[in-house]
Amino acid sequence: MKIIDYIKDTKGELKHVSWPTRKQSIWFTVIVIVISLATAFFLGLFDFIFSLGLDNFIFNK
Repeated sequence: MKIIDYIKDTKGELKHVSWPTRKQSIWFTVIVIVISLATAFFLGLFDFIFSLGLDNFIFNK
């Protein structure tokens, strides 16, 4: 019986949650995607720059 009580309590708590609107969900998703792409670009750029530095100054290629 404890599992059934847990499920009932969980359903009751989910009714108290303040869910985001569709517009908010889309906006937050766009923000996450933009930040992820910016971070990937930033890290890729620095990786490229450091790779060039290693090739030119340390390995003398």
